[in-house]
Amino acid sequence: MKSFGSGLNVAVAGATGGIGKALCAQLVAMPSVNRLYSLSRVQNADANSIYFDLTVESSIAAAAEAIKDSAGVLHLVVVATGVLHDGATFQPEKNWRGINPENFERAFRVNATGPALVAKYFLPLLARDRKVAFAALSARVGSISDNDLGGWYAYRASKAALSMLIRGLSIELARRSPDALCVGLHPGTVDTGLSTPFQSNVPRESLFSPDYASARLLEVLDALTAADTGGVFAWDGARIPP
Repeated sequence: MKSFGSGLNVAVAGATGGIGKALCAQLVAMPSVNRLYSLSRVQNADANSIYFDLTVESSIAAAAEAIKDSAGVLHLVVVATGVLHDGATFQPEKNWRGINPENFERAFRVNATGPALVAKYFLPLLARDRKVAFAALSARVGSISDNDLGGWYAYRASKAALSMLIRGLSIELARRSPDALCVGLHPGTVDTGLSTPFQSNVPRESLFSPDYASARLLEVLDALTAADTGGVFAWDGARIPP
């Protein structure tokens, strides 16, 4: 993360998930990171562990206010959350007969509305005078032009919505902070609970550990510049088409 400079204050939302936990472990070990705020519904003894519920706006607002009182500014915010299934009633649709309004509502609440609300309260905390970034975990299946298989309607649509949100937020953020990034990040297929039911057809070399995926995403963020803001980028740095 050399391009961000030193003395970084970082917030990771979804810090107890597979990728979120790996991101926290790697960031806290970096000499350039001053404070790491881990945001989740599970708090630990760390003073910088803050209760956070992505589906409750007042919780997001309170977390942002706590960080503002503690650090004043942030230099990196990563929203490492997402939902694809719950292992029971909520599963990706195989065809249009599986479309369910409750599942659509849940997918959009977590994958689109939640990150948008984090942006609402956390973008104002980003420093104005240096490279900073707001990043949210996205997915290649949210690309409209890349959809050759169909299905997975709620998840695809919610991730496509996230891409539009990122684009709009990036335009507004650039007016405030010319050196700021607002991007989506696709980690690839990562060995977490989200992908577990769908790993059988994934080649071993394409199934990443959370540590590997997180390290690659941080490298991508380090390499991006303000000219890349508004885009969605894969773990290998490739831009994902809208």
